[in-house]
Amino acid sequence: MIKKLAAVILAAGQGTRMKSDLPKVLHAVAGKPMLSHVVQVARSLDAAPIVPVIGPAADLVRTALDCEKLTFALQAEQLGTGHALQCAESSLQGFAGDLLLLCGDVPLLRETTLVALLDHHRKSSASVAILTAQMSDPTGYGRIIRGSNGVERIVEEKDASSAERQVNEINTGIYMFRAPEAFDFLRQLDNSNAQGEYYLTDSVAAARQAGERVEALLIENAEEAMGINDRVQLAQAGEIMRQRINEAHQRGGVTLIDPTATYIEPEVTIGADTLIHPGVHLRGKTTIGSGCEIEPGVVVTDCIIGDGVHLKPGSVLSESTVGDTCAIGPMAHLRPGTVLTGHNKIGNFVETKKAVFGEKSQASHLTYIGDATLGKNVNIGCGTITCNYDGVNKYQTTIEDDVFVGSDTQFVAPVTIGRGSLIGAGSTITKDVPADALAITRAEQKNIAGWAERNRRQQQKKKPVKREK
Repeated sequence: MIKKLAAVILAAGQGTRMKSDLPKVLHAVAGKPMLSHVVQVARSLDAAPIVPVIGPAADLVRTALDCEKLTFALQAEQLGTGHALQCAESSLQGFAGDLLLLCGDVPLLRETTLVALLDHHRKSSASVAILTAQMSDPTGYGRIIRGSNGVERIVEEKDASSAERQVNEINTGIYMFRAPEAFDFLRQLDNSNAQGEYYLTDSVAAARQAGERVEALLIENAEEAMGINDRVQLAQAGEIMRQRINEAHQRGGVTLIDPTATYIEPEVTIGADTLIHPGVHLRGKTTIGSGCEIEPGVVVTDCIIGDGVHLKPGSVLSESTVGDTCAIGPMAHLRPGTVLTGHNKIGNFVETKKAVFGEKSQASHLTYIGDATLGKNVNIGCGTITCNYDGVNKYQTTIEDDVFVGSDTQFVAPVTIGRGSLIGAGSTITKDVPADALAITRAEQKNIAGWAERNRRQQQKKKPVKREK
């Protein structure tokens, strides 16, 4: 028989120490809201349903995690952690099995740690299993008070005696319960404590009074249970997460020249033998092929990058596809919808948007190509612009195979340039160009012999004569 597992995530805290209008659980760690990391680790255990308990700014949280397909519960009043779990009871109506309680501001927990907690909970037949950690300075945390038969109780800092405050095993706030009996214990709680709140920790005492076993599992690495309460801790958690991500890529065959200055988000994949310089940001669901080189200052978001690609310094790529053996930059900007088929060159200060480049087509410098389709072996000269917008609508430019475009050309879309044609430098093209034609729209050049010399003499005569005093 497969045992069921559900997860509740406490995410209703206001996070006043963050000093932000944004709910605490939506602040990003390694590019993702910290609550998303917690949802992901719950999902890795096949927990269903997953119920975040949210409070202030609930609509913001729902919107931010809309794609996660979660069942949200609302804690309208902040009456403590025990009350927060009670708010999830209706969302778990009819569920019977193990109940994992997580905290939305603890994003560093690993799947292996929670699997160990679940195994310990089941093997010990405990009603409650608590994830604990040892800290040299446990100030501010609830203390684990053990007895001869497991955990006797958890004492909050403000309610602890002097002797209890010397205990360095602390409650991480991560629990494994049995449902629905956990909610029976919650109904026995009262708020006669220093905070006037319903403590989830008191459910441990209720379970013991009912003759149930309460167990604790000491976590190996206390940093996993790190809670985030302010922006200093937010940065610390981000550093730990980046270190994990970067080490995984290094062990997978990726060279990071300076891992401490390389910023890779969790869903990025990178092929072996890719070299990444400092100051690179790889974001979203970006995929990088093998044998690439990514130089300093490059920012890539939600892109597919092929094998053997060279991204030169300062280039920015978003929602684009780059085929094998392309060279981008320096200082190039690939905007959403750009597709480079392969063996393309996009040079310095070139910007593209919704542009498809056939194989071996290139734009080497100072160019804008937007809403355009280019065939194979197209050469775009310096300063070329596709004039795709008339202030109301966007229009398409089509350039067929083997076209040579001279410098400082403007294509006023919609326009089609036939295969093998040549566009003279300085031209403004407003009409279609047939295949193999020369298109040129320059004004006739006129040379006036001797004009410059005569002009210099006239200007000299106009200068005032300086008289000595």
